[in-house]
Amino acid sequence: MDRIAAALGDAARWRIVELLAERPRSVGELAELTGLRQPQATKHLQTLARAGLVTVFPLGQRRVHALEAAPLAALAGRLRELADATGAHAAERDVVARYSASIEADSAVADRDRWADGRSFAFDRLLPAPPDVVWRHWADPDLLASWWVPPSLTVTACTLEPRPGGRVVLGYRDADGEHHSAGRVRVADEPGYLVFDLAVSGPASVTGHYDVEFRADPEGTRLRLGLRITATTVGAVPFVAGIEPGWNQVLDHLTDVLTKGKS
Repeated sequence: MDRIAAALGDAARWRIVELLAERPRSVGELAELTGLRQPQATKHLQTLARAGLVTVFPLGQRRVHALEAAPLAALAGRLRELADATGAHAAERDVVARYSASIEADSAVADRDRWADGRSFAFDRLLPAPPDVVWRHWADPDLLASWWVPPSLTVTACTLEPRPGGRVVLGYRDADGEHHSAGRVRVADEPGYLVFDLAVSGPASVTGHYDVEFRADPEGTRLRLGLRITATTVGAVPFVAGIEPGWNQVLDHLTDVLTKGKS
């Protein structure tokens, strides 16, 4: 497949393939129709033949080249698979696009520290498990680590101690390095209410105040999460811009984990 794609990646060879798709042709005819010199056309045909796209038929003093349909059909099938896979993950592309737009918008206003202080976010999600189960997925370190970052990231540290003054720690790794956050629990009313602060470490830092409500619902748990930014630095633009798409991905991850836990 790689050889076929490479062979078709040249404009002159692509034009030869288009002409051969109409009918078999000689080198001289292809050279004339493409504007190539005959030695150039011959080299392109040799490349296409090595890729299995063209077969040469000696006809007396003439050599006629014919296109093979099977390799093209295989390539077309692979391209359809890629297109289908891309369509199936269109939502992830949309997340990246929204994140990029948020970074651009926030970069225009992040001209001083504390530029985003007071900004608030709200998330509402119906989860397929009762409140006590959802609470355990916040309070148990192993269960918390199973969902508290998007699936593309790797958790390196994860703790939320469900008591006033308890530690909150989150570390994760992506392709660009490791990131760390730490904070404290303010309120822990099992299994209904959790309040904590969490700050991203480093010069590009942002601190958030989180209120999480777990309310019983006939279908599971209605989770409402409120987040208010209480401190920011100029360099925190990527973190602030990533709050909305990031938490939506994280809550999707939690939903998936709870759904799989029921099966």
